[in-house]
Amino acid sequence: MQSYNSFEVAQAQVTAAAKLLNLDRATLDLLLWPQREFAFTLPVRMDGGETRVLHAFRVQHNFARGPAKGGIRFHPDETLDTIRALAGWMTWKTAVANLPLGGSKGGVVCDPRKMSERELERTARAYVRALWPHIGADRDVPAPDVYTNPQTMAWMMDEYETITNRHQPGVMSNKPLALGGSEGRRSATARGGVVVVREACRACGIDPRGDYAVQGFGSNGQRAAILHQEILGGGRLVAASDSSGAVYNREGMNPIELRNHKLRTGSVKGFGGSEPIDPAEVLELDLAVLYPAALENAINVGNAERVRARVLCELANGPTTPQADQVLFAKGIHVIPDILANAGGVAASHLEMVQNRNGDYWDEPAVLARLDDTMTRAYHAVHGASEERGIHPRLGAMLVAVARVAQACKLRGWV
Repeated sequence: MQSYNSFEVAQAQVTAAAKLLNLDRATLDLLLWPQREFAFTLPVRMDGGETRVLHAFRVQHNFARGPAKGGIRFHPDETLDTIRALAGWMTWKTAVANLPLGGSKGGVVCDPRKMSERELERTARAYVRALWPHIGADRDVPAPDVYTNPQTMAWMMDEYETITNRHQPGVMSNKPLALGGSEGRRSATARGGVVVVREACRACGIDPRGDYAVQGFGSNGQRAAILHQEILGGGRLVAASDSSGAVYNREGMNPIELRNHKLRTGSVKGFGGSEPIDPAEVLELDLAVLYPAALENAINVGNAERVRARVLCELANGPTTPQADQVLFAKGIHVIPDILANAGGVAASHLEMVQNRNGDYWDEPAVLARLDDTMTRAYHAVHGASEERGIHPRLGAMLVAVARVAQACKLRGWV
């Protein structure tokens, strides 16, 4: 459960960056709030014959640099303020990666774990029927998020094309490959995170082949654990946790075997050669690199003093509270903030949009090379701003992003 309002935190981050940039009040006011918000209801027929009315949202934060881009979440606890915050963070994420996009986010208040596949399909199609005039490759491009996936995007793309009577695969991203998806997209978020860890270790003189751990061994955490060794030429995975527990082996664990164990059993618990530990301990181990890849607020004032990793790569959204940020910065821990660390997903989605628009599809090595270049440039832009100003990397990332979006707003004559 959140201990603070995400939208208020997001606005505070913008305000702090705007102060350093000496932005005028009108520009700040424009960047603090979404440009468009939609709240609507979806009548969805359930398998039992009854109709359930679901509440849904779409927030389009900013269009100055290009069409909006952002995921759709199916979650029982979804709120408008959460969607507002995530839409804003997508604006800053696309700007940090220097993509010609803005930010958006959407959600449906439902519990997909209690819904059949047919009910989920009806929900996805109902969402598009309600919103279709306001999305599109040149307006707003949805993608999967919490409890949605490429199949969800396939249903939504089909509904959109049925309504518009035009073939437009670029209306959704992270689609199945057979429907215009991109090679390399599935692993892009984790890969982008590991690429910026590589650059951070080079910049800070840290050997990335030391011990590392993953807090949140879901899909992104699993991929990061495997790609860490592949991209960085080594490293020893000593701990991993999920919602069921945590495992530790100071001699290291094979990340591929641990992933296979998790897929087979549903948990990291019981992995051969490991010992169980409290999941909270994963965040406090002496490590070269820590990947928080689970929930918001995992690192807070209660445990920040005990975090000992040299590099912390935020694959999750908002795993570190604002108060904990200051503690980590004072300790000299190099935090790679979420709007940079997990921007690989939207960077690959942009590559998918380009391929859809051109009708020219690239093989995986070509996609990964472009992704690597985008993330490398993004890291050094943020690191340069942070070093120049002597500020926390999160504020450095916001500084880069807000400056780029503010410039676009001013060039358009909006402010």
